Amino acid sequence: MSDSVNTAKVAQRYYDAMSSGDIPTATGLFAPDIKWHQPGGHRFAGLKDGPAAVGEMIGGQMELTAGTFALEFTSGPMVNGDLAAFTVHFSGKREGAEMSMDGVDVLRVEGDTIAEMWLFSADQDAEDAFWGQA
Repeated sequence: MSDSVNTAKVAQRYYDAMSSGDIPTATGLFAPDIKWHQPGGHRFAGLKDGPAAVGEMIGGQMELTAGTFALEFTSGPMVNGDLAAFTVHFSGKREGAEMSMDGVDVLRVEGDTIAEMWLFSADQDAEDAFWGQA
């Protein structure tokens, strides 16, 4: 199976799971040594190494936003070799602040797992201000 065909298969499984709110299936696609590149200069920014670190970050985001943080895919996967990109819209509310913006998520597939993930925000300064410093 070519890289693109396999990447499309894994990316579609991730898309379907995330779109239906099936977080365990989505995170079950993560490689044991996934590298998650969270952009910006805020409390959650930086490289997350491994599924536990990614889960801790997402849990922190959900806690800070009292569960209002939401991610919506605005396109299906666009595939190039072992990479897949999605356009997304993400939003959340926390005391005294709201965020709603577009972005792009890019994942790299290795075998049947997501080995690496990069996130891009339409307005990184606004996202940094929303999440704040640790």
